Amino acid sequence: MEFQLNDCYKHQFTVTPDVYSHFQMCSNDRNPLHTDEEFARAKGFPEKVMYGNILNAFVSYFIGECLPTKEVIIHSQEIAFKNPVFMNEKLDFEARVSSIYEAVNAIEFKYKFIKPDGKIAAKGLIQIGLLK
Repeated sequence: MEFQLNDCYKHQFTVTPDVYSHFQMCSNDRNPLHTDEEFARAKGFPEKVMYGNILNAFVSYFIGECLPTKEVIIHSQEIAFKNPVFMNEKLDFEARVSSIYEAVNAIEFKYKFIKPDGKIAAKGLIQIGLLK
């Protein structure tokens, strides 16, 4: 098995205008919290809030492109959103191997997205299977 308990992987992601617009086009989500600056400000945010599920897409990128093997499939994914993300914020992503299930060829990661101010934007668990 290529993974060891507590292996840590890091990557940086940015919610760019292109990421935002492509996600919006794909999801067709036009909720005003994500699309209307005035609405977001009226609700206490400094600007429109980025779609939380963009972070799920970043997790997908991590699994598909950043691991030492491409022979993987996502079994399950959990995410808890803790603080809003805004346009052009750079998020530090950290994922640590938290469990290895050799009998079923699966790996579990605990992950988090950290905002520039050190606050957690989101955190969760993802379990992948290693393809034979």
